[in-house]
Amino acid sequence: MASLNVGNLGEYLREQRRNAQLSLRQLADAAGVSNPYLSQIERGLRKPSADILQQLAKALRISAETLYVQAGILDEKDRDELETPAVILADPLINERQKQVLLQIYESFRKENAAESANEDAPGDRGSGSEATPSH
Repeated sequence: MASLNVGNLGEYLREQRRNAQLSLRQLADAAGVSNPYLSQIERGLRKPSADILQQLAKALRISAETLYVQAGILDEKDRDELETPAVILADPLINERQKQVLLQIYESFRKENAAESANEDAPGDRGSGSEATPSH
């Protein structure tokens, strides 16, 4: 996951663009921004809006949230929750349907584990429960 630990947004975008084997012009066209503007973002001269980041993420087929973290729009603490979906969405070897299925399975596991964790932490949930219920 070293690719997600790039120092700034511009470097990260450049790395993602190269991984996607896109030229600067191709990405600019796909994202609907000008070539010079994208070049300025990659060189760290411009800080794009959330809307522009979303367009770039869509063109790169990566998670917009990952770009938001890189840009400082989302907190770093949210990064763990974003990394796995971002990697799934960025994988060029699986199709869009497969990506969506994987994301649904991943989320169902996270919800199941969160529910189990909450039940384990609940006070008075030990045993069958019938002994603890008062009869009135």
